[in-house]
Amino acid sequence: MKFNVFTQAQEFEDKAKPFLTENDDVYSLFYGVLQGIKAGRYENPFMATIEVNDVIVALFQMTPPHPLNLIIIDESKMDDIITFSVDELFKLKLPINSAVGVKSVVTTFSEKWQETSKCKSRLLMNQGLYRLDQVDQSLEKSPGSWRYARKDEAPLLALWFKAFEKDTGLKNSPMEAIKEKVNQFLEDEEVFFWEDQGKIVSMMKKARPSERGVTVSFVYTPPEERKKGYARTMVAAGSEELLKTYDFCVLYTDMMNPTSNKIYQEIGYRKIADSIHIEFMEEGL
Repeated sequence: MKFNVFTQAQEFEDKAKPFLTENDDVYSLFYGVLQGIKAGRYENPFMATIEVNDVIVALFQMTPPHPLNLIIIDESKMDDIITFSVDELFKLKLPINSAVGVKSVVTTFSEKWQETSKCKSRLLMNQGLYRLDQVDQSLEKSPGSWRYARKDEAPLLALWFKAFEKDTGLKNSPMEAIKEKVNQFLEDEEVFFWEDQGKIVSMMKKARPSERGVTVSFVYTPPEERKKGYARTMVAAGSEELLKTYDFCVLYTDMMNPTSNKIYQEIGYRKIADSIHIEFMEEGL
């Protein structure tokens, strides 16, 4: 096996793209972050492959302080590939604080990484990855209509971003960082609002577009507007709009939240993979 580290995003994409394009629903996160690396949105990105006889069997990507994202292409040799990768990554002294990806792969990596680096771990997110090709037209819709968020609505979006982080257990971002992200969302026309009788009651955004697909993320309804079907209707309408441009939509759900999983399946989303995010900590913490 040969462990290859890349410094040029385009060179890495040339190697990874054939596999990622063929599997761009399951690995939409990996491919989307790679596009961000190419656009210069991350500092000190890490990109690597493992090859056997010039055939790629694994892909690695990290944009510190974000998690290591790993893909094992030949899962029949997963134990050997991960053992080799852990040894190579440990030699590089990379600051791997967490890992994300397909559940079976990240679970195996976590076990090996803990043995080698003498750390412990905890589960941050246990998620289902769902794909939509067509919205169920029999779905009952809530009153109102969707529209793109306007730039003058940035303050509301920033407040909802903060609330979304709290609801989902994500680390709290500084408000300045949130405002910067929100302004970029609005500049790129990525945010959809659901409005009922002139009041904004729910939202979603699109993210990480590829040649064929796009991710639905940041689905949020404020507490006082919940249990009225707004989120389901917003995601259905927003996804239907996105399907005019893309072949499919994908989204991640919290597997500990049966309500959200049920809602997305009612829209027409079907589960295609299990994904987990595991954090690593020093022993004793």
